[in-house]
Amino acid sequence: MRTMEFKMERQGLLSEGDEVTVTEGVLPGSYYYTVDPSLAMSGNIAFAERLTEKAGRVTAIAENERGFYVTVEFP
Repeated sequence: MRTMEFKMERQGLLSEGDEVTVTEGVLPGSYYYTVDPSLAMSGNIAFAERLTEKAGRVTAIAENERGFYVTVEFP
């Protein structure tokens, strides 16, 4: 299992237990992932750490001074 953290701009877009799919984006030196349909976005991910699975489950949602963070677990 692999977990990844995504930033969500507004509360209530996702809930724990939700099944989600991600879309992969490519930058010159890394990848990034977006929870469909544009609900949350990952940070930049190194080429060596590329996701192989595109579907997962939300396991946690946390709020801090910078916003809402969603943890997704991929099989």
